[in-house]
Amino acid sequence: MMNLTSRPHAARRPQSGITLVGLLFWAVLISMFALVLMKVFPAVTEYRTIQSMVNKAAHDGGSTVQDIRNAFDRSASIEYGVTSITAKDLEITKEDDKVVVKFAYDREIELMDPVYLLLKFHGQSK
Repeated sequence: MMNLTSRPHAARRPQSGITLVGLLFWAVLISMFALVLMKVFPAVTEYRTIQSMVNKAAHDGGSTVQDIRNAFDRSASIEYGVTSITAKDLEITKEDDKVVVKFAYDREIELMDPVYLLLKFHGQSK
């Protein structure tokens, strides 16, 4: 029987893996990233909804400024969660016999009490 301690030059492999401190570091980093994503996702979803509402109002809303604003308000009353912009915030112009509706707004998201994230959104009808 061979004793393992009697082999002075036994081949040792270095340990591999992650330490507890490294694991905690990555867990905190991934959690913070996930928190920011969860807070930003509704704002981006609202922007996409507003963009589709603006496109619909520009194409199917009518020919006057008031008709387009009314079409946007009707869409906003149907869509749940659109609170960042109203029909009064729309800039409606005509370019090359085509109605163009532009909008811009800011969204402030609280991450932690003294830390806020400011998102600036802008777009126009296509």
